[in-house]
Amino acid sequence: MSGGQEADFERVTRLARAAGLPEVTLGTSYGTPALEVRGKSFVRIRQAGILVVMCALEEKEMLMEAEPDLYFETDHYKGWPAMLVRLAAINDADLTQRLLAAWRQKAPKRLAASFGRLNDDERLTPPKQRGPF
Repeated sequence: MSGGQEADFERVTRLARAAGLPEVTLGTSYGTPALEVRGKSFVRIRQAGILVVMCALEEKEMLMEAEPDLYFETDHYKGWPAMLVRLAAINDADLTQRLLAAWRQKAPKRLAASFGRLNDDERLTPPKQRGPF
């Protein structure tokens, strides 16, 4: 992993931890660092400065149209529920929202529903056994 990819992944991991996403583990996808929920990748580094996030197709189209400086796709991702994010252009709050949405996209329904019932304090201060990442 290059230095740029490492720094990008550290940022993504830090934000995912701060959001308190349950059952997240470190993994790889297509040879690059990824975050997974119960073995399913929901976000991965594509290359230095570019993150792949899972998202609903409708949301993807809306976000890419509204903020093309942040969100885009290549031909490879057309028609696929994932989009690319320019990490240098997105602030931590918006990136955290993308991580939450991507996690919800891949998490089992019961796990996602239970996370939705946590209050903000519980999410910001995750219990010790939320995940090994």
